[in-house]
Amino acid sequence: MAQYDLVVRNGTLATASDVFRADIGVLAGRIATIGAKLSAGRREINAEGHIVTPGGVDSHCHIEQRSSMGVMTADDFFTATRSAACGGTTTVIPFAAQYRGMSLRQVVKDYHACAGAKASVDYAFHLIISDPTDQVTGQELPALIKDGYTSFKIYMTYDALKLDDRQILEVLSVARRERALVMVHAENHDVIAWLSEGLLAAGHTAPRFHGMAHAPIAEREATSRAISLAELVDVPILIVHVSAREAMEQIRLAKAGGLKVYGETCPQYLFLTADDLDRPGFEGAKYMCSPPPRDKANQEVIWQGLVSGVFDVFSSDHAGYRYNDPEGKMKHGRNAPFKKVANGVPGLEVRTALLFAEGVGKGRIELPQFVALTATNAAKLYGLYPRKGTLAVGSDADLAIWDPDKEITITQSTLHDAMDYTPYEGKTIKGWPVTTLMRGETVAEGGEFIGAPGKGRFLKCDISPATVPLGRRTIAFDPETGSIEAAKQAEDSH
Repeated sequence: MAQYDLVVRNGTLATASDVFRADIGVLAGRIATIGAKLSAGRREINAEGHIVTPGGVDSHCHIEQRSSMGVMTADDFFTATRSAACGGTTTVIPFAAQYRGMSLRQVVKDYHACAGAKASVDYAFHLIISDPTDQVTGQELPALIKDGYTSFKIYMTYDALKLDDRQILEVLSVARRERALVMVHAENHDVIAWLSEGLLAAGHTAPRFHGMAHAPIAEREATSRAISLAELVDVPILIVHVSAREAMEQIRLAKAGGLKVYGETCPQYLFLTADDLDRPGFEGAKYMCSPPPRDKANQEVIWQGLVSGVFDVFSSDHAGYRYNDPEGKMKHGRNAPFKKVANGVPGLEVRTALLFAEGVGKGRIELPQFVALTATNAAKLYGLYPRKGTLAVGSDADLAIWDPDKEITITQSTLHDAMDYTPYEGKTIKGWPVTTLMRGETVAEGGEFIGAPGKGRFLKCDISPATVPLGRRTIAFDPETGSIEAAKQAEDSH
């Protein structure tokens, strides 16, 4: 009689800390045993010559979300999660996006209605806070954090989303009190607006000028300011989709100073450049995202940030808008000025494979670091570990089985999202997840999706240990308690 529902045999297992040969025994959707020569399973997979990693955790993706410009992403929860599964990702954390005037609680209900019958991999939600009213910060947000929505994103740019510094301080204070993790889109709005107005007035409207308007100095200043505000409140933060050397350096300095500042970067900053924005005609619109890709030298800087630990998370920031579509990049015409073009690039399916091929395959990073960047660290930061993001007894049997020698030429025709292009078209890489399992069930194999909509489960997120404040103040005053002495003692102890 079979002891396990599934046994994955003879694989080379990789976690964020170790690489070793072993079998995996699965019972009731969870890893029951990791060891040598396990007893029979009702199903068996021979992973000889393959690498077995935890299923990827993509902790930054925009799915079935209307942008601040009013453009709906191309992917709904089925096409996005189908694409994720085919790329070895078994957990996604998209956003429940609040716009001004919206009830945060109603926003969450609306996104659950979108996801519930469609998602084919497991999912949690970050919140997007754009209207931090007293009702939101005093009641809705604390209640939602307790209900398992333990992270949220704030913006320092975009007219419809940006918070001013006072609002940021109020939101950071709630996060500190409730132990939530704040994600920050750090770009200086006024710098971008000033540059954009000047460029457009001078007739510079093409996609390449988007990169000029979103100058690295705007990212650097906002990153520095976000870190300073978080230090004042004494709350950990995560700076998302870091594109440039200047912003990365701010995170590195903060970490060196002992602050709990986490960093995230994305494939577009390793594989795309500003030259892509300058492709003929309107083609550059395909590569527009914020922050934008920088120059070739900057790519190597971002790689060094991954290697050295400045970046904790490697996410896709998948925000797919179709190119040749009046509801996508061309919503305002084939030659729309750059300020009228939807910002975002797709990347859910190729995120892990790109990093595997160019990172592990070319000796830049080791397998454990690859696992940490694509799965484990995100699971830890967002309160899903060890259920997700690792290979351990008791963890969900979410597995990606990699053929490290399989060569793939990326083309849109072989991907599984709802897009009409990929920014990585024609790029040949070595190493691909040939089988993806979610809770022990195969959801993708041999480049084909074999899962089903509605099989993905909503994941309530726990409070993460990463959100514990340092317990030190930059001033001898604690705004939460009104105490001066308690804060002064904490400061003196350091």
